Amino acid sequence: MALHFQSLAELEVLCTHLYVGTDLAQRIEAEKALLELIDSPECLSKCQLLLEQGTTSYAQLLAATCLSKLVARVSPLPVEQRIDIRNYILNYVASQPQLPPFVIQALTQVIAKITKLGWFEVQKDQFVFREIIADVKKFLQGTVEHCIIGVMILSELTQEMNLVDYSRPSAKHRKIATSFRDTSLKDILVLACSLLKEVLAKPLNLQDQDQQNLVMQVLKLVLNCLNFDFIGSSADESADDLCTVQIPTTWRTIFLEPETLDLFFNLYHSLPPLLSQLALSCLVQFASTRRSLFSSPERAKYLSNLIKGVKRILENPQGLSDPGNYHEFCRFLARLKTNYQLGELVTVKEYPEVIRLIANFTITSLQHWEFAPNSVHYLLTLWQRMVASVPFVKSTEPHLLDTYAPEITKAFITSRLESVAIVVRDQLEDPLDDTATVFQQLEQLCTVSRCDYEKTCALLVRLFDQNAQNYQKLLHSASRATVDMTIQEGRLAWLVYLVGTVVGGRLTYTSTDEHDAMDGELSCRVFQLLSLMDTGLPQCSNEKIELAILWFLDQFRKTYVGDQLQRTSKVYARMSEVLGITDDSHVLETFVTKIVTNLKYWGRCEPVISRTLQFLNDLSVGYILLKKLVKIDAVKFMLKNHTSEHFPFLGTSDRCSVSDLRCRTTFYTALTRLLMVELGEDEDEFENFMLPLTVSFETVLQIFNNNFKQEDVKRMLIGLARDLRGIAFALNTKTSYTMLFDWMYPTYLPLLQRAVERWYGEPACTTPILKLMAELMQNRSQRLNFDVSSPNGILLFREASKMICTYGNQILSLGSLSKDQIYPMKLKGISICYSALKSALCGNYVSFGVFKLYGDNHFDNVLQAFIKMLLSVSHGDLLQYRKLSQAYYPLLECLTQDHMSFIANLEPPVLLYVLTSVSEGLTTLDTAVSSSCCTSLDYVVTYLFKHIAKEGKKPLRCREATQAGQRLLHFMQQNPDVLQQMMSVLMNTIVFEDCRNQWSVSRPLLGLILLHEKYFSELRASLIDSQPVPKQEGLAQCFRNLMEGVEQNLSIKNRDRFTQNLSVFRRDVAEALRGDAEPCGLDMMS
Repeated sequence: MALHFQSLAELEVLCTHLYVGTDLAQRIEAEKALLELIDSPECLSKCQLLLEQGTTSYAQLLAATCLSKLVARVSPLPVEQRIDIRNYILNYVASQPQLPPFVIQALTQVIAKITKLGWFEVQKDQFVFREIIADVKKFLQGTVEHCIIGVMILSELTQEMNLVDYSRPSAKHRKIATSFRDTSLKDILVLACSLLKEVLAKPLNLQDQDQQNLVMQVLKLVLNCLNFDFIGSSADESADDLCTVQIPTTWRTIFLEPETLDLFFNLYHSLPPLLSQLALSCLVQFASTRRSLFSSPERAKYLSNLIKGVKRILENPQGLSDPGNYHEFCRFLARLKTNYQLGELVTVKEYPEVIRLIANFTITSLQHWEFAPNSVHYLLTLWQRMVASVPFVKSTEPHLLDTYAPEITKAFITSRLESVAIVVRDQLEDPLDDTATVFQQLEQLCTVSRCDYEKTCALLVRLFDQNAQNYQKLLHSASRATVDMTIQEGRLAWLVYLVGTVVGGRLTYTSTDEHDAMDGELSCRVFQLLSLMDTGLPQCSNEKIELAILWFLDQFRKTYVGDQLQRTSKVYARMSEVLGITDDSHVLETFVTKIVTNLKYWGRCEPVISRTLQFLNDLSVGYILLKKLVKIDAVKFMLKNHTSEHFPFLGTSDRCSVSDLRCRTTFYTALTRLLMVELGEDEDEFENFMLPLTVSFETVLQIFNNNFKQEDVKRMLIGLARDLRGIAFALNTKTSYTMLFDWMYPTYLPLLQRAVERWYGEPACTTPILKLMAELMQNRSQRLNFDVSSPNGILLFREASKMICTYGNQILSLGSLSKDQIYPMKLKGISICYSALKSALCGNYVSFGVFKLYGDNHFDNVLQAFIKMLLSVSHGDLLQYRKLSQAYYPLLECLTQDHMSFIANLEPPVLLYVLTSVSEGLTTLDTAVSSSCCTSLDYVVTYLFKHIAKEGKKPLRCREATQAGQRLLHFMQQNPDVLQQMMSVLMNTIVFEDCRNQWSVSRPLLGLILLHEKYFSELRASLIDSQPVPKQEGLAQCFRNLMEGVEQNLSIKNRDRFTQNLSVFRRDVAEALRGDAEPCGLDMMS
């Protein structure tokens, strides 16, 4: 669409279609037209037209969006033009303060971006874009609307300075952010605080919307200042409870004034909920201030002021009825304990009163569990950390936690039991269904519950007995009221979770025999409930109780099973009297009986089966436990009867979904570990174990040959592939692996091949089979190092080659796929193929030279399949899909290490594609991928360097290798920019980026410098010339030192010398570039 004839009216129609239109086709057309507008030379004039004559706010929003994209381009507009745009927007918003907020925000973003990107730009010895704060002060002297705009500009600027743009060098961002922090941020904070003081000084008219809006914008500005990433740590928001705010030392005076904290506490009490929430958010940051900002007396005084503020809020709790205020206050309390030690808290004068108020607040919060459930985490964090600190408190002041912690525990337990009836009767969402949150809260509670453990146990025993009796009455009653039964089962599930939690919270250094005896009392009750539930199967069953019991068994296992020191534990004394369980061997019998029962009766309940198998898997990991487990009859039964007749989850009926078959891998991994304990070299025992799988495979063979019931065959093959993968994963010795290989080859592996050929377009079928092949190729613990007389290594590779080639050729026939289909349908399978091929290439069990020697083309075929699949994937997808990049780049590393002649003989467009993928991988944030790219590049460069070094000698032998080297050299001569670009990237990384894999980067860099000395000299000169004259000599010296003592070869000794020099070079350049000159990271890439 040509833009030059578009009138204002046409542009406004496009804006309407874009922002409020409901017709999708019109919207897509509008997006295309407006993208063209941004790239058009008329963009600025059209934006001006929209701003000055636009009749809708959407026209102004579009103009702001276009300007934002325009000023943020990598190749910036001229300085004068950017100054004009900034001044124009400032004048525009000053003359039209009544603009809608979203338009003002979009325009202030443009000003913020211009200011940030031009922060170091100088004209007439002045930083031209730093005048913004002086400009804003003019707004603050105007009307309330102007004042709001001024504050919004500062707020957007602070946020923009803190925002990392990953498309630009991170070092440049840090330099700008640090300069802004040191020159302007403190002034902005002081200005914001003075505005807030002015607001509080006058009577607040909260009915005035403008007044309210101003206070909100100023509080957001303060919050942006306190949330600033002061030291470049880019703290992850998910680690919220660990956050410390690294306030600069120059801000000490602000924080030492008691008026600062009082200001925000007063604002909280004076403002309506929407605004008071922001005041509390600011206080959260104040409470998180780094400890080292203060001396000890100053810190004590600051903490005292915080505690007084907490006391005042809790004594006037009306504001906490708002969920936003409540949540921020809970965060505030958690941060207090994160940054201050219990020993410091107890010395505060108000501590006894405040801890009582906090305890009451926590108890009330727990009792009202449906109100802001996400905030409870912070309260439990506070109490968990307080109780955990008790053994380390040296202060003589009482901490009073032994008084209040049991009350918190009691409140949590009773509130959760009381919640069940409300959830069932009102049909609310059950908290127990959100297992991640439940486990997190239970983990926090286990520490709190161990404070005055006797009270916790007495409470749990009383509640458990009471609820178990009620449950038994309901079981024996004729009516069995459904609602009452559901409530009782829910309560028992909570109690079992809680018992598992307190038992799992045992700490060796604080536990006593009395505590262990109490654990025994509690555990008896759960084991009795387990027995009761299992005797009622299959009629009487409850999924929630089953999942809770499995959680308890796992906690009991971790605490009391397997550790030799626990043989004499008092936990077994009471269990011996009641249940006849005298030691951990008896407990293991109970565990395995429970596992077998669940696998028999819960075959169609995926959550129970999955958790049961995970428990079995955890049991089968330790050798000491394995020795005990194999003596148990129930284990012997499983080893001999792992069929769908005994364990329905192994069936392949239509009632179970294909995804449910995944748990079979876990089952067979655990089962094979148990088999391995006494297997040795007994092939008959292995054949007997594999008999159910043999029968299944023979059935599949027959059906395949008769060509009917295809769906049944497919489901059976998916199950078998998952079973075999579990078995293969657990076989870590050469003898046992050989037994499996002999069982599979030559009869059953071709069957899997045919399945891939037939159902290549169904990932549910191909993924398990490909994953099985990838597992078989893994030479874990040298299990694939077959005897010298055995051809098994080559036979296995040939089968893998056939499967990868079959899959690769078939998957490419699918053609182009949509964005949401491309990964599951194609890229996932390709990444598994790459992973399998990589395992084969670096497994050291196949001599690949043999294939060519005997005219076998399996190796060549699989390499060609690798290339075909690679060329069907875009570079963007290679890096976007993590599993694909983590399979492709290590595979390329293997190929460049051992098969460079293959790489060198690739067609030029293909070789260019491969090297471009390496170049793009060098800049990725995934360190594993970028390190792998460095290694691949190093092998390529070394190969090329050695070829050039040998070229003069012209030996008659190795003519083929010489030809491959010659081809690669010719390609590099035709495309010199390929390696030069990579050298630029690596140098840029070393000089300007936060280089986390410096050693890896240094290895290819030396070869690149030796191959392209002239280009390296140009790079060096451009970097030095771009710096101010006083710094040029220092930089030149850094480069001289880099190559000092480095010879013209790639010997290990010479490489190590260069790596050491590079480390010193990086440090010295960072020192030399410090100051206010603009970093020129982009210069090296241009």
